[in-house]
Amino acid sequence: MKLSVVMPAQNEEGSVGATVEGVVAALEREGIDYEVVVVDDGSEDATGATVEAIGAANPRVRCHHSHYERGFGMAIRAGLDVFEGDAVAIVMADASDDPEDLVRYHRLLEDGWDCAFGSRFVPGAQVHDYPRLKLTINRLANWFIRILFRHRYNDTTNAFKAYRREVIETIQPLLSKHFNLTVEMPLKAIVRGHSYEVIPTSWTNRTSGVPKLAMKEMGSRYLFIVLYVWLEATLSRGDYRVSESSQAGRTARK
Repeated sequence: MKLSVVMPAQNEEGSVGATVEGVVAALEREGIDYEVVVVDDGSEDATGATVEAIGAANPRVRCHHSHYERGFGMAIRAGLDVFEGDAVAIVMADASDDPEDLVRYHRLLEDGWDCAFGSRFVPGAQVHDYPRLKLTINRLANWFIRILFRHRYNDTTNAFKAYRREVIETIQPLLSKHFNLTVEMPLKAIVRGHSYEVIPTSWTNRTSGVPKLAMKEMGSRYLFIVLYVWLEATLSRGDYRVSESSQAGRTARK
């Protein structure tokens, strides 16, 4: 299974090089077929040049300049348009995600799961230097989502997840332009009947660059997309769920 890593990046020259190299080292050590697609979201620094320099020495790494308007969600959507693998993982460019967890995601997908989800808030997970206010808001948002959808997953808002290609096809069209894409994708995958497994993951706060998530601007956007998917789950009578034959095929793989 070839794994594509889509990495949205905007003004991340201080971290994107080390992040890409860490991902490459972990995947190559395990003999995983891969590509890394860094989506430059209109950076005004050397983000693109840094990635292109790595790509010059490693053809599996490439910089794709987003063909959409600026926005975190739009950058991911640009990457989802061009990835070539059998599965895709969303990885942050600020070195907050652990490449070892990416290897574990790949194993889950090879075992037959449609989606590999991580949680920073289960036994075995490690979280370093999470801002207290952001943590409080995160836990409240995830608690609300769990109550609304009645599922077992407690870290829906985390962008770091992996999906088989057919999942990406099933959850279209994607609507979110910003960080709310991080909840639209997994919620649609769950609501539309795809299987998933959750493992503990590690997260480390960035040491360079500026966080792009503006919490005060995102509340209504998160709420909109959560309620949008909830309405689909409640009112669509399963019209968008994957077929029973597809579910049988997934069961046979596991």
